Amino acid sequence: MITYFQAIVIGLIQGITELFPISSLGHSVLLPSLFGWHSVVAAQSDTESYFLAFLVGLHVATALALLVFYRKQWARIIKGFFSSLGSRTIKTADQRLAWLLIIATIPAGLIGVIFEHKLRVIFAKPLYAAIFLVINGVILLVGERMRNRDKSKRGDFSLGATTTNLASLSFKEAVIIGTSQILAFFAGISRSGITMVGGLWRGLDNEDAARFSFLLATPIILAAGVYKLHDLVGPNGTGVRGQILAGSLAAGLAAYVAVRFLDRFFRNNSLKPFAIYCLVFGTIMIAVIH
Repeated sequence: MITYFQAIVIGLIQGITELFPISSLGHSVLLPSLFGWHSVVAAQSDTESYFLAFLVGLHVATALALLVFYRKQWARIIKGFFSSLGSRTIKTADQRLAWLLIIATIPAGLIGVIFEHKLRVIFAKPLYAAIFLVINGVILLVGERMRNRDKSKRGDFSLGATTTNLASLSFKEAVIIGTSQILAFFAGISRSGITMVGGLWRGLDNEDAARFSFLLATPIILAAGVYKLHDLVGPNGTGVRGQILAGSLAAGLAAYVAVRFLDRFFRNNSLKPFAIYCLVFGTIMIAVIH
């Protein structure tokens, strides 16, 4: 069973690493193993365990933190969605962004419903997580290489106070970026990282790729929590709901601080520090585990 201390620590790890491009699932597997919390590691790869209920709380808390931080953007996006339904047209940038997010969410959402649980059971193990973390570092470096290619190909994509031209991001490209999130079902591959790389591939700069990634992550993370709500209220949550609450509060607070930091960080910085971290930490963990 998970203790309150373990719940808070893992909650903090989840909140930070879900948004930092270094894989929350990978760290939630690797760090407990490093700390000697073997019962927690075992529970993560069990077909049924309290950890399923624990993840529900962490996902919901992280998504709520994102909703709070981007509340103004989400208000415009939701308004744009309903106004486009009413007019049956997509004219404004907010309307277009709403449909881009919906379309980009579908691929990972469908695959997640079918395969997420199976992939977690198979790959939520320390050695696999360490290997995929190294792969994640390589992916981030490739993304930075793409960012430095012909800069004239970048689109004019802004999510600031005045949302500007979104026409340069096509619905096909949104599907490709959204589909890239499927790789995040493997422990060690970062959802935010792989989505940002998808944005960089499209030609977005780091700031816009990060913001699109965080907006895109919100419905996916929230849906993952709501979809598995039965684990929280069912037998899997019995005896650990207090720990789940403590871990969720920690995750929500950490996620809010993380997204606030990253929203500013990517205005003038790149993915390279995170890529180097993944390569170094992943390699060290492979050596330790093996």
